[in-house]
Amino acid sequence: MASNEKSKKPQENYTDETLATAMSELMNTENYIIVDIGANLTNKKFTRDLDSVVSRAQDAGVHKIMVTGITVHSSKEALRLTCLFPGTLYSTAGVHPHEAKSWEDDTEEELRELLKNKEVVAVGECGLDFNRNFSPQEVQLEVFEKQVALACEVQKPLFIHERDAHAELLEVLGRYKSRLPAIVIHCFTGDAQQARTYLNMGAYIGLTGYVWKDKSEDGVRRILEDGIVPLDRLLVETDSPFMYPNTRASKLPPYVKEALTERSLTFLHRYCTFQRNEPCSLPVTIEMIAAYMKKKSEQVALQTTFNAMKVFGLST
Repeated sequence: MASNEKSKKPQENYTDETLATAMSELMNTENYIIVDIGANLTNKKFTRDLDSVVSRAQDAGVHKIMVTGITVHSSKEALRLTCLFPGTLYSTAGVHPHEAKSWEDDTEEELRELLKNKEVVAVGECGLDFNRNFSPQEVQLEVFEKQVALACEVQKPLFIHERDAHAELLEVLGRYKSRLPAIVIHCFTGDAQQARTYLNMGAYIGLTGYVWKDKSEDGVRRILEDGIVPLDRLLVETDSPFMYPNTRASKLPPYVKEALTERSLTFLHRYCTFQRNEPCSLPVTIEMIAAYMKKKSEQVALQTTFNAMKVFGLST
């Protein structure tokens, strides 16, 4: 697919100079400044202690969190949460491919109304998942295309889920390439060539704690070690309560383990488990990514935050 400069357009008219100044001011702290671009805080696992979850995240350096919508109902709930934590929580509105079969005649209009709210900063989580096929593939394709068209209409970024449907996803996006807003490939777990294809079309790559798990010759570790994903196109997320970063795994290289700080590990091991990951674990993912990229963790935290604020138009 041809490169699409418009896909790199941020949601708001922020200039690099404005964001750089804001980020410089934020850096006058000993802690990281991180944005979690994807956390499922409407999940029932967070019902009883969301205040504590958000507070811990901020203590760990995760100052802004995007709450992911996967159905109309959860998108409405995600927006409700942003009202409880203004300036900290933002949300997305969309229908996940697993939920595509739930699309009804009024779904598109309900999403359109949600997207009128400034706190709702992206269309999604939407996309294609031909790995599990919880919804029929033809239904996934139809529902995804409707959301791509909606994102083009409202000019808010697309927050995309893709599993085993790379070619099909590109085909749908290709039909809208002259009108596409910014594109974020959420929780990327593909190979190096797929990453290059997404980058060539102007997309951003979102990475999670999955970086501990991948040991393939051509996967996420490779794209970091070989510099395939430039730092200015990288975003980070926890996908809480999923994607727990297992730093004790034997497959994690020693040099990566050595890069993990005691402070970040304390948040991870004290508050997070395989059953319930939290946004406060994100500093560990930052440090793993930085180790693979052979960069300072502070640099990765700062640049990914800059990217998120620019792409999603988050307030400073």
